Amino acid sequence: MQAVIDPSISEIEGGRRAEQLAAIYESSTRERKLDFWRLMSEQFGIDKTKAELERLRYEASLGTGDELAAEVRYRRSTVSPRRRLLQRFANFQQGLQFLIEMRAEVQLALKSEKQLAALDLELEYMLSTWCDISFLELHAINWDSPASLIERLIKYEAVHDIKSWSDVKKRLESDRRCYGFFHPRMPGIPLIFIEVALMNAIPSSITPVIDEERSLQDQRSATVAVFYSISNTQPGLRGIPFGDSLIKRVVEELSHDFPRLKTFVTLSPIPSYRQWLGRHLDELWGKIDVKLLKRFDEVLKSGDSRKDQFLRLSENLGQSSFNTSQEAVLLEGLHLRFAAYYLNQLDEALQPLDPVARFHLGNGARIERLNWYSDLSTKGMKQSYGLMVNYLYDLKRLDRARSALSKGKVVQSAVIENLLRNSWP
Repeated sequence: MQAVIDPSISEIEGGRRAEQLAAIYESSTRERKLDFWRLMSEQFGIDKTKAELERLRYEASLGTGDELAAEVRYRRSTVSPRRRLLQRFANFQQGLQFLIEMRAEVQLALKSEKQLAALDLELEYMLSTWCDISFLELHAINWDSPASLIERLIKYEAVHDIKSWSDVKKRLESDRRCYGFFHPRMPGIPLIFIEVALMNAIPSSITPVIDEERSLQDQRSATVAVFYSISNTQPGLRGIPFGDSLIKRVVEELSHDFPRLKTFVTLSPIPSYRQWLGRHLDELWGKIDVKLLKRFDEVLKSGDSRKDQFLRLSENLGQSSFNTSQEAVLLEGLHLRFAAYYLNQLDEALQPLDPVARFHLGNGARIERLNWYSDLSTKGMKQSYGLMVNYLYDLKRLDRARSALSKGKVVQSAVIENLLRNSWP
């Protein structure tokens, strides 16, 4: 490691030595990799004594002609040799991919190896610089793309599993689009990709969007672009935000190619809703409007408590039919209200609790509509009892929505606001 950052050698030689060290690392056991990370964390930090000295010199220079030069010297003293080491790894052709994969491994060890936090943060900082949006290239992915690239779509699709080659082919048909962000140092490997359906109405169910048996639509007549899946392919880039830039670039591309498109919307999962509801149902049950509770008694005649009946019916969703259509309507009404309430919950940093809501609302989208019985897959039922949500990207109001969220206000349609008003006394 010391030889890699030897100040007497050239950048080219430093990159060559880093490549040799990377080869040793990749053939090592996990225990040896752990030693590697510990060494980088513990032996390649900043010289604290030198940094403190330069800080004192900088403070003493304030207001003098030496202030700017002293500031530069102080900043340089706070740059660790570890950062220099990481820079040398990035010098060889596969170096960026190596560092991304190494960070993914480091993150898995963070819980038990707290001292690796500095290394992880340094890696995140460097990777966010190298993978800045200004360096990334947007490319369309279609059925004519290399097979290796299409295989990556199948492997990394994180929202709606791709079952077969015929499935992925259908997702790349003429009325569908797929775009990815690529880095010049990692050709053929999308860092993130987004799947888009060109439609004539905002969908309320995922079935017509991904169904292999669906009929093709006329792409030129489409008025709605539906973003139904966004997937990251590199766990080592976790925490580095470029998904919002991807959506904006794709909107620009689609608007240019299809001038009739007027609506840009998602059909998104609510991955933490069911888990959250299980933890907060007792609290929520006491807030239900009295009229709804009376309706519950009229429809359900079981001896169980109302809450237990609600849970039992929810657990059986997708497995058996309801005894009456009234049960289905009742269950739908409660879940829509609970989910609307959930999507409005923010943490201490004024960020939405739901991870997908955090992404889209943070980008300036608004909650447009909740959809009951929208995703009946095993995954959809497990995450949210089949509920999905549309987030609307109104390009003229993105900044306004972001500003509102920063003040603790979730922007949403009148339909969602009405659900909240009719839910709680």
